[in-house]
Amino acid sequence: MLEIPSVRLPHDVQLPVIGLGTAGLLGASGYASVRDALDAGYRMIDTATSYRNEAEVGRAVRDSGLDRSAVFVTTKLPPEEAGRESAVLDASLSALGLDYVDLWLIHWPPGGAAAVPTWQALLAARESGKARAVGVSNYSLAQVDELIAATGAVPAVNQVPWSPRRHDPETLAASRERDVVVMGYGPLRRTDLADPTLAAVAEAHGVSPAQVVLRWHLHHDVVVIPRSADPDHRRANLAASTFALTPDEIAAIDAISR
Repeated sequence: MLEIPSVRLPHDVQLPVIGLGTAGLLGASGYASVRDALDAGYRMIDTATSYRNEAEVGRAVRDSGLDRSAVFVTTKLPPEEAGRESAVLDASLSALGLDYVDLWLIHWPPGGAAAVPTWQALLAARESGKARAVGVSNYSLAQVDELIAATGAVPAVNQVPWSPRRHDPETLAASRERDVVVMGYGPLRRTDLADPTLAAVAEAHGVSPAQVVLRWHLHHDVVVIPRSADPDHRRANLAASTFALTPDEIAAIDAISR
């Protein structure tokens, strides 16, 4: 069983660096995908109210035989539910069949705004113990700064689209300065896996281009949540933590975005 490294969030919350994205994993097949992922060694599962699969995710976690503390569960507040934060979180916990989530995110900026009152509601959920850590998704740095300025509390995570073609060193550096962990979604579906650079690096390591892309994320301290309904692909994705790229290979992949 692979041991997946983790990054530390505030309050000593440990976030595994590779997780399973679950958008589109629905019903019985969604449940089976999450169960299989947990059996394969995944310890972080990313869902959302809007994915409509929290019940399947929670049942898979409960049926896995793993201690609740061993599985990191993320869910997200839909932006249109701003103002109903407490009720939505209670509904998520009920659907999941869990007493708490490890990470609760604002899925998108409500109405395109930073939404300080919504952020304050997430902070209250953290204080109550219903969420161990809180953060945002699809926020700009300016919106993150607005939340920090208003409350003094830094979002633990900003979940955003990330891939070699969307690589933004300035955003990464600015996020590190603020102690915000970047979590990248859509790493593979936003990448041309036939790119010659990726193919050459993959051949050099005896791995797939998809594994190279995921390993590249980890080298940049970007937590990554690839989604796959294929058991073999899920296992290969998880194994991206088992090899290392050279600095020249990282730089060559960085250049794909230019």
